[in-house]
Amino acid sequence: MDSAANILTKAQKQTEQYDEMKIWESLSPEEQSKVSEIKNTIDVTDTQAVLQYGLQAQSSVSAFSDTVLSQIRSKDSGHVGDVLTDLMVKVKELDVDSLGENEGLFSKMFGNVKAKARKFVVQYDKLSVQIDKIINELEKARMQLLKDITLLDGLYDKNLEYLRELDVFILAGSLKLNELNEKIIPQLKAKAEETNDAMDAQRVKDMLSLANRFEKKLYDLKLSRMIAIQTAPQLRLIQSNDQTLVEKIQSSILNTIPLWKNQIIIAMTLFRQEKALKMQSEVNRTTNELLSKNSEMLKVNSIEVARQSEKGIVELETLKKVNRDLIETIEETMRIQQEGRAKRQEAEAELKVMENELKKKLIEVTDH
Repeated sequence: MDSAANILTKAQKQTEQYDEMKIWESLSPEEQSKVSEIKNTIDVTDTQAVLQYGLQAQSSVSAFSDTVLSQIRSKDSGHVGDVLTDLMVKVKELDVDSLGENEGLFSKMFGNVKAKARKFVVQYDKLSVQIDKIINELEKARMQLLKDITLLDGLYDKNLEYLRELDVFILAGSLKLNELNEKIIPQLKAKAEETNDAMDAQRVKDMLSLANRFEKKLYDLKLSRMIAIQTAPQLRLIQSNDQTLVEKIQSSILNTIPLWKNQIIIAMTLFRQEKALKMQSEVNRTTNELLSKNSEMLKVNSIEVARQSEKGIVELETLKKVNRDLIETIEETMRIQQEGRAKRQEAEAELKVMENELKKKLIEVTDH
């Protein structure tokens, strides 16, 4: 009965044979023919040939890994994220909420609306210039990412080419190793047992050592093959990330930014509509107040005009007073005239006396 170790070894061999069979079937007829040719040229007794076996394919995979790594390092995907973040910051800088702030009195409202709208438009225009620059940066990044995606397609195909080349050498080596283990070594063992010669026994030992060394070489090739296998999904993952970034950039340029601009226009329009409605409401209120005040003034003035129109130009009491004053003025004037006349008469008499006295005095002076 087989031990657990033997059962495991057989299962591993069956798995390896199954995998090798799948790989063999995946190869083209030309590649299958190449496998047979390489297998027939393998000489495990040639130490240098064993050391060099599949080395070119291994070196290609190693160099290719360095190429992929350099491509990844040279790609600055973070720049795209920074540009998108800058875009978000710039958009948030435009304070749409400021359009909805309450204004003061009606007399200030018209000026505030115009000033606020004008300030917002100026801010939007400046921001639009900055956003256009960001869009140019995003467009450049998008074009570079598209180039990278194409490059990654080429790298993926190249990696697949190296993988298939390794498969050819691994399959050829596996066939040779099977031939050694199942044919050549058993023949050498049989001959050594038959001859019982020490040199024949040494040949068996040497061949076992060579087969073991060649098996290790195949293991190294399988490790290189695993690296190539792992590289394939890594390339596709990087390519997928690039495609995601391209889609995000295209969505920002074609959808997000135009939508944002449309919403700004809508916000401005709604702002103007709201202010127009408020102004209209204020105009209506002011008009009603004016009409109410004018109607009150019209009522008061009309009543006063009617009242005044019923009166005479000059009131009777005023005429009576004027008449009394006029009579008193005439009487007073006549009295003053009479007194003046009496005083003039007295003065004339006194003047006459003084004239006679003067004449008399002059005569006396002449006689002496």
